[in-house]
Amino acid sequence: MEIRIKLNGKTVADHIDADLLLLDFLRSHGCCSVKRGCETSGCGLCTVLMDGRPVLSCSVLAARADGHEILTLEGLQEEAEPFIGFIADQGADQCGFCNPGFVMNTIALLRENPDPGDEEIRAYLAGNLCRCSGYEGQLRGIRNYLDSR
Repeated sequence: MEIRIKLNGKTVADHIDADLLLLDFLRSHGCCSVKRGCETSGCGLCTVLMDGRPVLSCSVLAARADGHEILTLEGLQEEAEPFIGFIADQGADQCGFCNPGFVMNTIALLRENPDPGDEEIRAYLAGNLCRCSGYEGQLRGIRNYLDSR
């Protein structure tokens, strides 16, 4: 089957198998920030924005993205840049494997609510698994970013 997706601002058309996951489609088109983690929709590493809403690309068939806009971290560098340093300053990027999922969900959160409280931040980022940091560093980094604006 053929699908057409607006990927990071550019239209991409491709022939795919019906069972191809969006995660695999994106990686085959150079989106290395989209990572395979748990493959059970539990870690958030594969988070992308579909029509502006965060989705787990390991749980979405590429065919379902046909006709939709998909944004990955590669397409959101300019929007992500201001707060990534705040997260790093808190030591919350120890191994860095979870960072793309956290960044994608933080972008979605801040688009929806430009001034969230700590509980709102925690709730929005709850689906992201981090094995290194204990999550408080990410929260402090986001809070410091918000306070700096």
